Amino acid sequence: MSPDDFAALVRARRTSMQIDRERPVPRDLVEHLCELAQWAPNHKRTWPWRFALAEGDGRARLGEVIAAAMEAHADPPEKVAKARTKYLRTPATLIVGSAAGDSELRSAENRDAVAAGVQTLLLAATAQGLASYWGSCPKGANDVVAQLAGFEPGTFVAAIVYLGWAAEPVATPERPPVQLHVID
Repeated sequence: MSPDDFAALVRARRTSMQIDRERPVPRDLVEHLCELAQWAPNHKRTWPWRFALAEGDGRARLGEVIAAAMEAHADPPEKVAKARTKYLRTPATLIVGSAAGDSELRSAENRDAVAAGVQTLLLAATAQGLASYWGSCPKGANDVVAQLAGFEPGTFVAAIVYLGWAAEPVATPERPPVQLHVID
């Protein structure tokens, strides 16, 4: 891959829910994306990435667990209702967790490594023709989502990634110019 090819891939990655809802994402492709995510930089080699795939009825279970947590935290009823069905919008929903570290600093470093891995995963998904959307775990739902995903206690849910085959191109948003401050 040339530097120009890489730049084109980076610029092609879009947050998109414009997907073919009927076409499944093969599990081996999702496993491949997760394997690539683990190549992100990882200070002290703690290997903090945790992955769980919700597909089929598992997406509805994810929505129910999140909706119950949101209800317990007195979120507005319309947000709770939306949470029950939003994970059904794509054929695959990937939960990405960051294992707790042995200190506050190590936990922060783990989260940084997992975030870098998610970006790698999103770029790889784009290269495969998949549309993706990086969502956050709703307030108050982290522990129940981590438990549903089979993650160990203390795992931070860093991303809920929607995956599906791109149905149509998405417009390129404008980016502000880079402001590079040089320290002499």
